[in-house]
Amino acid sequence: MSDCLAQHALRWRRSSRSTGMNNCVETAPLDRRLAVRDSKDVSRPPLEFSTTAWISFVAGLKR
Repeated sequence: MSDCLAQHALRWRRSSRSTGMNNCVETAPLDRRLAVRDSKDVSRPPLEFSTTAWISFVAGLKR
């Protein structure tokens, strides 16, 4: 886990398409990156992506 994640509380955002059954992806902004975690297992370290990589990933999903 990066120093940024270890030192700061993150503001997690859940997808608006979530069913409310705690089976979704949550994201939190970091300095020029995005933290991503599985809402079913928040004790695991989140994955970190550059903003560009995340935008490209989401654009690919929409296609």
